[in-house]
Amino acid sequence: MRDLTRGPIVNTLISLALPTAAGMLFQTLYLLVDLYFVAALGESSVAGVGAAGTIMFMVMAFTQVLGVSTVAIMSQAVGRKEQDVANHTFNQSMSMGLLMAAVTFLVGMLGAESYMSIIAADAPTQEEGVRFLYFFIPGMALQFILIGMGSALRATGIVKPGMIIQIITVLLNTVMAWALIPGRGPIPALGVVGAGLSSTLSVAAGVILLVYYFFKLERYVKIETKHWVPDFAVWRRLVLIGLPAGGEMLLMFIYMGLVYVLIQDFGAEAQAGFSVGGRIMQSIFMPTMAIGFAIGPMVGQNFGAGHPERIHEIFRKGLLISALVMVVATIILQINPYLLVTFFTDQQSVVQVGGEFLKLISLNFIAQGIIFACSGMFQGIGNTKPAMLSSGFRLLIFTPLAFFMSSRENFVIHDVWYVSVLTVWIQSFVSIWLVRRELKIKLSSFMNYAKDNDLGTNN
Repeated sequence: MRDLTRGPIVNTLISLALPTAAGMLFQTLYLLVDLYFVAALGESSVAGVGAAGTIMFMVMAFTQVLGVSTVAIMSQAVGRKEQDVANHTFNQSMSMGLLMAAVTFLVGMLGAESYMSIIAADAPTQEEGVRFLYFFIPGMALQFILIGMGSALRATGIVKPGMIIQIITVLLNTVMAWALIPGRGPIPALGVVGAGLSSTLSVAAGVILLVYYFFKLERYVKIETKHWVPDFAVWRRLVLIGLPAGGEMLLMFIYMGLVYVLIQDFGAEAQAGFSVGGRIMQSIFMPTMAIGFAIGPMVGQNFGAGHPERIHEIFRKGLLISALVMVVATIILQINPYLLVTFFTDQQSVVQVGGEFLKLISLNFIAQGIIFACSGMFQGIGNTKPAMLSSGFRLLIFTPLAFFMSSRENFVIHDVWYVSVLTVWIQSFVSIWLVRRELKIKLSSFMNYAKDNDLGTNN
C-alpha cells in the first residue's frame, strides 16, 4: 500500500500516471496490433473489425461500474486506515465481476449478429465483424476480472504490477496476431478470427498472471473466497457509485455507434478510415486518461483522510498537466495527421478519411484532457453522477445537430467531426463547473462536520 495523502502532488501524480499510461498504452496496442495485421485483409475486414470494436465501449461501460466504484470505496477506506473494509470491498468486487463477466459473454455471443447488422456499411463488413466478435467477446468478458484486480491495486497506490502484466499480454497478443491472422508455417490463416482469438488468449494470460501476483506478492488486500458470498449492501454501494461512471462510457458507446450510422452512406472506406483514426485517437488519449486515473485514488485517499486543501491542489495541478499533454498531441496532429494512418493502410481513400478525422478532432484534445481530469475528481470523491450528466449533455447536443447536418444536401463527412469538436468543448466547461460545485458541497460538509466534532484537518 502507498500513502497518497502526503508528499509533492505533481511528483505523486506523475509517478502514478506514468506506469498507468504505459500499461494503458500497451492495452490499446491490442486493437492497434490487430488493426495492423487486419489491414492487409482489405477494407471490409478493417471496417468490420473497427465497427465491431465499438462494442468494447459498451463492455468498458460495465467494467467502469466495477472499476471506478472499487477505486472510490477502497481508496477512501485506505485513507481512513480501514484495511478490513478495503479487503472486503475488493473481494466483493471480484464476485460481482465474475457475475458481470458471465452475463457479458452470454449477451455478447447471442447479440453479435444483430449488432453488426445495425452499424455495418455492407454485407461483407457485417460478416467480418461478426466473425471477429465471436472470438473477441470472451476476452472482453475476462476484462471484468482484470479491471477488478487492477482497480484494487490502483486504490492502494500500486500501479507497476498492472503495467508489467499488460506489457506481457500485449507482447503475447502481438506474437499470436502475427501468426494467426495471416497464417505462418503450419498455422492456417484465420483472418479476423485470429485477431479476436489472439486478444482473448492474451487477456486470459493477464488474468492468470494477476491472480498469481495477488496470491504470492500482494499483502494489503488478498483474494479470499470466503468474502465472495454476495454482500448486497456492498454491491449496492458499488453499483450506486459505479453506475453513473458506466453510464458515461455507455454514452460514449452510443456516440461511436451514431457516428458509424451517420457515415454509412460514405461506404466501407469511410468507416475504415474512421476506425483507424479512432484507434489512433484512443492511444493518444492514454497519457491524459492515466492522469485522470491517478487523480482518482489520490483524491479518494485524501478525502478519506480529511485533507480538503490538498484535494483542491490535486485538481488544479491535474488539470494543468492534462491540458499540457494534450497541447503537445494537438500540435503533432496539426502538422501531419496522415502519417500515423499510413502505418496501418496504404489505401489512399482510407488514409484521407482517417487523417482528416485526426486533424479536425485534435482540436478538442485539450477539452478532452480537462474532461478526463474532472472524471478522476468525481471518482475520488465517490460521486460519479456529474460525469455522466456532462456526457449526457454532450450527446443531447451532438445527436440532433449531427443528424440535422447529415440531412442537408451538401453534407460531407467532416461536418460530423466539427460537431464533435464543438460538443466536447461544451462538455469540458460543464465538467469544470460540476467539479467546483461538487467540491463546494462535499468539502463544506466535511469542514462543518470537523468543526462540530472538534476535529483537525491537515493540508
